Amino acid sequence: MTPQNLLENLSTIQKCSTGCPILDRCLGGGIPCNSVTEVVAESGSGKTQICLQLALHAQLPVSSGGLAASSLYLYTEFPFPFRRLHQLSVAFRSSNCRSDENPCDDIFVQSVHSAGELLDIMSKTESFIENSRTRLPVRVIVIDSIAALFRSEFDNTPVELKRRSSLFFKISAKLKALAKRFNLAVLVTNQVVDLVVPDEGINGLRIGNLGCLYSSGRRVCPALGLAWANCVNSRLFLSRYEEVVHEENGKSYEETGGVMKQMRQLHVVFAPHLPGSSCEFVIKKEGVFGVER
Repeated sequence: MTPQNLLENLSTIQKCSTGCPILDRCLGGGIPCNSVTEVVAESGSGKTQICLQLALHAQLPVSSGGLAASSLYLYTEFPFPFRRLHQLSVAFRSSNCRSDENPCDDIFVQSVHSAGELLDIMSKTESFIENSRTRLPVRVIVIDSIAALFRSEFDNTPVELKRRSSLFFKISAKLKALAKRFNLAVLVTNQVVDLVVPDEGINGLRIGNLGCLYSSGRRVCPALGLAWANCVNSRLFLSRYEEVVHEENGKSYEETGGVMKQMRQLHVVFAPHLPGSSCEFVIKKEGVFGVER
């Protein structure tokens, strides 16, 4: 296979809209099928918001950027945000003129408490997708978040780290096999840890387009280390920072006293089909929306 053939294959891969044209444009059309995409961010940055919005917009027809599909949502952070999902579903139904059915009915939610349990669920998922009698076929899998399963289960010893890496590769292999067989869009969230060493990247190795990652004024790096970084096809990073607003509701900087506004950005760290890029976004009651600069 030549590089040109590879690029042509990547360009024809079906993608699922995130529900925002600006984010979709940054991502080359949305979250790709036949692939595992990871969203890395600190708590409160919008990881779960994007996952919920993706699960809703997957139900749209292909002509509208969806997959005409339902989603399997595996959550490890408790409790599951049912109230937020319902809030987003109301906005989704309103903006897409879908008053005939409840979009929450096409999102299948399952709790996961350990890495071993996730592996068991992955083994059963193939049968579930193949034999399910759901209204829409399952074409999206969300795991929110993968880091929570490994946060306290393993000790920091060579034996435990080796066992942990082995589980990484088993879970990743299952996800990639499912994505390839059923042409799924797989979205996995990951957390960050503070980086206090002066070297770039993890263990001095730069990964992706960004030399280093910053969020909330801190230098961070993705949790789970280099072993897990090799298990995903694409990595996105969400950052937060505060910006002084010079004008708010028609009032000048002097009148507002310097209002601090919470800003968020989505960055493409690495992806086989995308260049390094970024865009700003905000989280509203109705969902996640990109911001044109």
